[in-house]
Amino acid sequence: MTTIAATLAQLITTTTTAGDALPPRALDHAAMMISSTIASAAAGQHITSARVIRELAKEQGGVAQASIWFDSGPKLPAITACRANAVASDAAASDDSDLRNIVHLGTQLTSSALALGERLNASGKEVLRAMVLGYETAGRIAESIMPGYRNLGFHGCVPASFGAAVASGCMLKLNAQQMAQAIALTAVSMGGLATAADTSEAREYFAGNAAQAGMNAALAAQKGYIGEERILESKKGFLEIFGAEDIEGITRDWGQSWDIVTDMAIKLVPGGHPNHALAEAAANAAREGNVSANEVESITMTRPLSRKMRIALPAPASHPKTLVDVAHTPAYFVAAAVADKDFSWVHASPEKIADPVIHQLIDKIKVGEPVTQDIEKFRQGAVVTIKTKDGRSYTSTVYAPRGSGPRGIDWADVDAKYRALMAMTQLGTQKIENSLKVIHEFRNVQTVSALMELLR
Repeated sequence: MTTIAATLAQLITTTTTAGDALPPRALDHAAMMISSTIASAAAGQHITSARVIRELAKEQGGVAQASIWFDSGPKLPAITACRANAVASDAAASDDSDLRNIVHLGTQLTSSALALGERLNASGKEVLRAMVLGYETAGRIAESIMPGYRNLGFHGCVPASFGAAVASGCMLKLNAQQMAQAIALTAVSMGGLATAADTSEAREYFAGNAAQAGMNAALAAQKGYIGEERILESKKGFLEIFGAEDIEGITRDWGQSWDIVTDMAIKLVPGGHPNHALAEAAANAAREGNVSANEVESITMTRPLSRKMRIALPAPASHPKTLVDVAHTPAYFVAAAVADKDFSWVHASPEKIADPVIHQLIDKIKVGEPVTQDIEKFRQGAVVTIKTKDGRSYTSTVYAPRGSGPRGIDWADVDAKYRALMAMTQLGTQKIENSLKVIHEFRNVQTVSALMELLR
């Protein structure tokens, strides 16, 4: 009987960029993901976790294949550079998110596809194809095991590793038998506990491991390594262990639509993506009423509580002190947005995180009853209501965050993010603009090195 891994592999290896097999919008979103991931790494490179992994990679050395972004040192093995770049991207919590399951696939897909693309002298279109197919595979597997893997306490890096495996397999031009093995090997390669990811720099450690594990599985499969191909569907296999529900959905209707178009969301502000709509709604309400911080009596935040997501808003008693704290503190997003009538990259700065006005507003926030009307419209959306001391009330509803597939992703927003975060590197304005131009035209780029050289 054909295995799930084999069926996926057949679908992956026979999907090309010719004709309408992969629509232009899917390739555009993959290019936007490259821009977003590199920008996130620009912000994350200075964080201790990213610095440590980068230093270890350079100490270990190896054959010169791929670049560490923003570094002037020698090239390293593709798998080593991939991990270092993935950690830098995830460290800043400013990459992207899948609206269905909060898996940040851009980090693994971009770091693996670009590293192997540089090693293999591949074209931009090959990289974009690999990323679209990696996103599709990882997204389908992740959706099948939601909410099971989260209920068990595992982090989204577990399904994300399949994205790196498939993207790497596409870059290596694996045949269907090899791709099936890459998928099967990935299923037994990755772990990561959500509790540690939510409270420490373990999150980006998991991200680097997921990128590395996926690529390593593809490399092993290329050399003929044979694992248990039935591991996804077997008794006590991957899907059963993680509580999969719609197993048939993993391969159903392949090519009818593409998850990278319908479910990807680029982070246009820092922090956990489920909090972005909260910040947007809070800023909208504050601007509508022109409410100043000292006029606020109370702020109520709420959103639907779906069975799949199971992300209940926590009581807003927590006062974040670090970027890690901020990423997982919904009340900070709301308070900061009300205080400044906006929420942007500056709110990840130490100065804003310590702002006493924001912390005073956090104490005025409460969690309302979960939304029960029109919940099918919400894609990580939220509702915020501000009440003032003189009795006024302003409410804003945001069904999906800016920069998400349901609302449409605008290159202008992605470009603004790229310029804002890339300013934290030492590349200089001209290199930043030139690299952005290359990313925009990536499907026509003859060799990945055209971008990599601009990032060194």
